[in-house]
Amino acid sequence: MPSRLVAEEIPLGRMRKIALRILRGNLLCSMATVTPRGRAHINTAYFCYSDDLELFFLSDPRSRHCRNLSTNRSMAVAIFSSSQSWEGADRGLQLFGTCGPARGKNAARARRLYARRFPAFAKWRARLEPGDPGNAYRFYRFDARELKILDEAELGDAVFVTATLNKKRRA
Repeated sequence: MPSRLVAEEIPLGRMRKIALRILRGNLLCSMATVTPRGRAHINTAYFCYSDDLELFFLSDPRSRHCRNLSTNRSMAVAIFSSSQSWEGADRGLQLFGTCGPARGKNAARARRLYARRFPAFAKWRARLEPGDPGNAYRFYRFDARELKILDEAELGDAVFVTATLNKKRRA
C-alpha cells in the first residue's frame, strides 16, 4: 500500500504520547547533519530525551557530525527499531530541528537523563583517567521543531502524521 500523509487534525497530546512511546522503546538514533560544503552526513548515537521531546546525546566535539553542527545547527533524526518486519505494523519517528552543545542547566539535565537511561554511564565516567579520550565527550541538545510519526498499529497502515512543534525557547 502506498504511504499517505494525514492532513486531518490529530490532537497534539495523542501525537506526543505516540512520540514518547517510540522514544522510550528505542536506544539508538540516526542523526543527519550538513557539512560546510552542503553535503549530507549521518551518524548513529545512543540518546536520552525529555518529556518536551528534546533529545540529548554524548559525543566527541571533534567528530564529523559535531564539527558539522558548529557551522550549521540544522539536524534531522530518525528513531525506529531495526527488528521490525516488512509485513508487520511499523513504527518510527523523524524529527527535524537544530542541535548544539548542551550548556549550563541543559548539560546538567542531559547528564541526569542519560544516567537514568543508561546506568552504566556513571560507571564509565568514573573510570576515565586523565588524558582518556572519553574526557572530551560533551552532551549535545537537539531541539525538535517538526516531527513525523509512523505508527501503523495506532494510526493505520502507511499513515504518516506530521506536526510543527511550537515550543518556548530554552536557554
